[in-house]
Amino acid sequence: MTLLDPVDFTISQLGACRIKSPVDASEFISDDERVLYNVFLRGVRSYQERGVEPPGFEMAGPRESIYFDPSKVKAAIITCGGLCPGINDVIRALVMCLHYRYGVRNILGIRYGFQGLIPAYRHDVLELSPSLVASIHEHGGSFLSSSRGEQDIGAMVDALERMNVNILFCIGGDGTLRGAHAIHAEITARALKIAVVGLPKTIDNDMCYIEKTFGYETAFTVGIGAIRSAHLEAQGAPNGIGLVKLMGRHSGYLAASAALALNDANFVLIPEVRFDLEGANGLFEALRARLVRRRHAVILVAEGAGQEFFHSEERLDASGNVRLNDIGVLLKQEINGYFRKIGMEVNLKYIDPSYIVRSTPANASDSIYCTLLAFNAVHAAMAGKTDMVVGKWNNVFTHVPISAVVIRRNAISPEGTLWQNVLEVTGQPPFMIDDGAPSSSASQAP
Repeated sequence: MTLLDPVDFTISQLGACRIKSPVDASEFISDDERVLYNVFLRGVRSYQERGVEPPGFEMAGPRESIYFDPSKVKAAIITCGGLCPGINDVIRALVMCLHYRYGVRNILGIRYGFQGLIPAYRHDVLELSPSLVASIHEHGGSFLSSSRGEQDIGAMVDALERMNVNILFCIGGDGTLRGAHAIHAEITARALKIAVVGLPKTIDNDMCYIEKTFGYETAFTVGIGAIRSAHLEAQGAPNGIGLVKLMGRHSGYLAASAALALNDANFVLIPEVRFDLEGANGLFEALRARLVRRRHAVILVAEGAGQEFFHSEERLDASGNVRLNDIGVLLKQEINGYFRKIGMEVNLKYIDPSYIVRSTPANASDSIYCTLLAFNAVHAAMAGKTDMVVGKWNNVFTHVPISAVVIRRNAISPEGTLWQNVLEVTGQPPFMIDDGAPSSSASQAP
């Protein structure tokens, strides 16, 4: 593992911390504490040999002295983008930590994402309290609701000024954090003292320099139910095929993890690994060989896989993301068409559990993770940290600059351990590209 970019992991600070923290902690964290980016001995030695300090992240946790006076703080919480398991756990934990550990009494919930900061939308603002959020973690979705799309940065900062907000917590993914970074830049240009702290929400688990995003673990756990059903359907009919589409616009982590967790998938198709449909080395031939041998097959496909098979004009959604074509529907049509053409009966069942996955409550593990992310976000914000995201690296909670998190998206390396493990549990051919290489359809999928 090497640091590919000359990334500065320095965290922005609003000012000196001169107020004694009201938090009763057995151990406070110093700003000098670092979590190494590269924990491999060879990597550490390479920096030592050059006389350079190995790069690392600022460690998260409560500080002995804080920047904001809790009795005068007004905090705001906002959720943006698509739904994701764990949003309500984060909202609840933010409120509980602010109220009980710091004594903050003014906490606002901004409804419907960044729209809630724009007067023209006329969205109400909620006053949040422990009693109001006490049980929201038992439900999926977002208690504050959400929205997509860019809004006027200046107008949003105007709203924060009007409401006398000192801390803004932004719960969201790549687009949300880019918006939070832009809000911070405008705040800085106006010389305001408002902390902007992000919490990493994305089912795709593709945020840079963050070990795991919240919602991801629940998502592949719920996805396993769909895979299990697809497997049973495939086994229950001659030449049965179970086809399941999971989320993953640019990265196939969700599909890969689900395959490893259950071991029922025979083919996993992800955006990072190109595949062909036809030809001696294509998916269809590998699938035909599997059906001849075992009489059933299960296919997992990430939503961003195979977009090159479509020739429609590129369209963007409200957040500026490319609108993906439905690879699941295309595969269903193309697979059925191929087997009709060769005169082979198949029984294909297609399952898309996306909205079920998005709206389900967090599982126990994710719920714990969401709570600890939120607690550490509050500690950071009260200490005057800004333009940062709370993450986790090498199993330690960290502070990461938003600029580093959005520098690119994490993706699965086709040569990496994770993808090799997927190939081992599925038995699928390592390459399904019809480029004249020897046929790999003889792979003995389990």
